[in-house]
Amino acid sequence: MNGNAEMLNFIYQNAEMGVETLNKLKELAEDETFKQYLDVQYTEYKKFNEEARTMLNKNGYDEKGIGAMQRIRTYLALNMQTLVDKSTSHIADMIMVGSAMGIIDAVKNIKLYDDVEAEILQLMERLLQFEENNFQKMKQFL
Repeated sequence: MNGNAEMLNFIYQNAEMGVETLNKLKELAEDETFKQYLDVQYTEYKKFNEEARTMLNKNGYDEKGIGAMQRIRTYLALNMQTLVDKSTSHIADMIMVGSAMGIIDAVKNIKLYDDVEAEILQLMERLLQFEENNFQKMKQFL
């Protein structure tokens, strides 16, 4: 697989993880302002996911979703972390950790795949900016 496909699959999987995680966390959130922002994040991750899928398919590649083991690990981790503490602050903290991981992985991928098509790089840079904004936005809910 080439760098274009690998970067697009990273974007696709990152957004897929965001969609699945936020879907679960939205059910637990009680603060209405916080829920509204989670809805905004959820919608944006869905857009990134769809855009990456479209670009992959346009270039003749199949999207590679999150593996079953990763889904199970994430599901169990979310359940364990929210078993005792379902507060807005704790959920915001969890989202910040996920966004920080997304930021780190995005920067690594930008450096690793420095020869990707400009359109793909722009999508990755938009995802990076989105993750950074999410991290900053969550601070108000801590």
